[in-house]
Amino acid sequence: MAALGITGGSLYFLTENEALCYTNTTNVSLIVCSCPLVAALLVGLFYKSERLSRLQAVGMLIAACGMAAVILNGHYVLRLSPVGDMLALGACLCWAVYTLLIIPANKKYDPVFINRKLFFYGLLTVVPYFVLFPQPLPAGVLLRPQVVACLLFLGVVASCVCFLAWTWVIARLGAVVATSYVYVNPLSTIIVATLLLHEHVTPFFLLGTLLIILGMVLADRK
Repeated sequence: MAALGITGGSLYFLTENEALCYTNTTNVSLIVCSCPLVAALLVGLFYKSERLSRLQAVGMLIAACGMAAVILNGHYVLRLSPVGDMLALGACLCWAVYTLLIIPANKKYDPVFINRKLFFYGLLTVVPYFVLFPQPLPAGVLLRPQVVACLLFLGVVASCVCFLAWTWVIARLGAVVATSYVYVNPLSTIIVATLLLHEHVTPFFLLGTLLIILGMVLADRK
C-alpha cells in the first residue's frame, strides 16, 4: 500500500509537475502519455495472462501515433531537456509500477480500501518535499472562491472519483486493456478545449482521433 501511494501518488505527481519546470509541455505530454506501452511491457513480464497479443500491440502503437498527432498538432520543434525529460520519464515509470502493483492489491482488497490507503501514504510521503522546498502562498489565497472550487474539483473528482473508477476498471478489464485508454486523454482534452475555449479543430486532430479510435478497438481485442 505504501508503494502504491508513492508510485501512484506522491512521486508520480511530483516528477510530472517538476518536469514542466525544466522542459516544454509537449515533451512532458508525449513522454507521460507513453505510459500504456511501458505499463503493458512491465506487466507482461510478471503476468503471462496480461501479455499483449500481436493485434493488441499493433493497436497500441497505432493509438500512440494518433496521440502524438493530436498533441503535436503539426507544430513541433525538438527541444531536448535532459532533466525535464528524465523527470517525465520517471513519472511514466512510476505509473507503470503502480499499474503492476494494483493487480495483486485488487485481488485481495476492494477499491475503496485501496484508494484510502493510497491517498494516505501519498500524502504522508509528499510532506518531506514541502518541508525541504516550502512553497509560500499569498495571504488568504486558499480562501478565494476560485481556488476553493479548483481544489475541490482536483480533490473530489480528479483524484477520489477517478482513482476509485480506475481501480475498479483495472479489476474488470485487466491492467493492459485499461491502461491503453490513457490514449484517450489528449483526445478528450482537445474536445473540451474546443467546446469551452473555442480552439479550432485541425486536420491533425481529426487524423489523430481516427488513429486513436482504431488503435483502441484493436487493443481491446485478443
